[in-house]
Amino acid sequence: MYTDGSIYMGLADGERVTMQLNMSNRHGLIAGASGTGKTITMKAMAESFSDAGVPVFLCDVKGDVSGIAMPGKSTQGMEERIDKFGIRGSFAYKGYPVCFWDIYGEGGHPVRATVSDMGPELLARILGLTPAQEGVLHIIFRIADDKGLLLIDLKDLRALVGYVSEHRAEYVTTYGNITPQSAGGILRALLPLENQGGDMFFGEPALDIMDWIRTDSTGKGVVNLLNCVRLVQNPTLYAGFLLWMMSELFERLPEAGDVDKPKLVFFFDEAHMLFADAPRVLIQKIEQVVRLIRSKGVGIYFVTQSPGDIPDSVLAQLGNRVQHALRAYTPSEQKAVRAAAQSLRANPSFKAEDVIMELGIGEALTSFLDGNGVPAVARRTSVICPQSLMAPAECAVIKNLMEQDGMAKYDEMFDRESAYEVLTRQTEREQEEERLKNERERLEKEKAAFEAKKEKEELAAQKKKEKEEEAARKKQEKAAERRKAQIERQLINTGAQVLKRGLLKTLLGK
Repeated sequence: MYTDGSIYMGLADGERVTMQLNMSNRHGLIAGASGTGKTITMKAMAESFSDAGVPVFLCDVKGDVSGIAMPGKSTQGMEERIDKFGIRGSFAYKGYPVCFWDIYGEGGHPVRATVSDMGPELLARILGLTPAQEGVLHIIFRIADDKGLLLIDLKDLRALVGYVSEHRAEYVTTYGNITPQSAGGILRALLPLENQGGDMFFGEPALDIMDWIRTDSTGKGVVNLLNCVRLVQNPTLYAGFLLWMMSELFERLPEAGDVDKPKLVFFFDEAHMLFADAPRVLIQKIEQVVRLIRSKGVGIYFVTQSPGDIPDSVLAQLGNRVQHALRAYTPSEQKAVRAAAQSLRANPSFKAEDVIMELGIGEALTSFLDGNGVPAVARRTSVICPQSLMAPAECAVIKNLMEQDGMAKYDEMFDRESAYEVLTRQTEREQEEERLKNERERLEKEKAAFEAKKEKEELAAQKKKEKEEEAARKKQEKAAERRKAQIERQLINTGAQVLKRGLLKTLLGK
């Protein structure tokens, strides 16, 4: 509950425990075992920020936070808690301005980003690429910029990776070596992201992150509620989305320094999924964003079961702590309890390690930063109750709110001309040119073969003609020889007869 520039978190030994609004961008942690009240604490804090005019982002991983849009219901237990916290005059059951979002577009407006918005560095960390593969990815993004190719969705990136790999010889002297192995590794790394719904996250219209920094007509901060029931089952996409969102805010928001109240507050439920099996480079990037985004006026609150779920480098940045109960039935669990107790400023009145295991539902050890940024000693606190419904909102209510929140512009996905379309046409053109080239070569070969055949036939015909002419000449010669021989024979015969007659006359004359 927001009162007088601070957030009323509950009672400790009959005294009010508050969190200073101007210190709430120093980030925080809400931890505790399942069923100890983490979600209730998160809702109560989100309501208070909204009342203070601070926009809020919430990850709803179980689907039970949507009731923040509806007024709570009076019960005997609630009425007793209202009296217990001394808020009878100021407490009112009410709903809060909520804008529903869902990457898959099922429980809210779709959330999308373009591949270019993600950038090669973030994308390489999310995909877990090797240094060589990351280098090739940077080259691919540079080629896209130089050629004016838009990288909007994953099919654009796939098309460009394939195209650059096929034409790598053209780029090696300008951009550096591009090996088929690295290109293939990038394409393989994209498969899990696509299977988890990356084809739905990457696209247009891309989210304008400033649409999450809004207040309603009464000045209350809008609560942006991301339905993560399906998303948390896909850790690569979940981590990628959250990291992109924090990075986008860091890049878009101007430096704010110390502010009276945050510009935006994030609550990441089931935060261990963000860090589970995450490569070191990804954790380093998250740590960097968490450390630097405070100066932009943004507060980040991680909600998880144990502080041990958060890397020490990130945990060290979380100044406001709410530690709900932890159970310790095994040596590893006892170690987690000790670590949680040691992360709080010690209170000489009790041993935090023992109290953590004694806390009931709705109780927590709290330690918030004072006006000078110094953590207060841990106090056993009964956490205040939310004013909204502590149950999921009805589907009809969610649908009605979505129709009125002014974010319908994100509902319809569109696919404008980008790298995929350009490269597809270029590839088709190159294939057509190759086909025409092959066709020309085929026709030229057929023409050459035809001309060779024709020449061969003509040569054969010429030879045949010459042979026939030679045969005819020889035949004529033989015929002439025969005629000559015949004439000679006739002459011989004639001469013989003449000679014979002459001899006869001579003899008779004698």
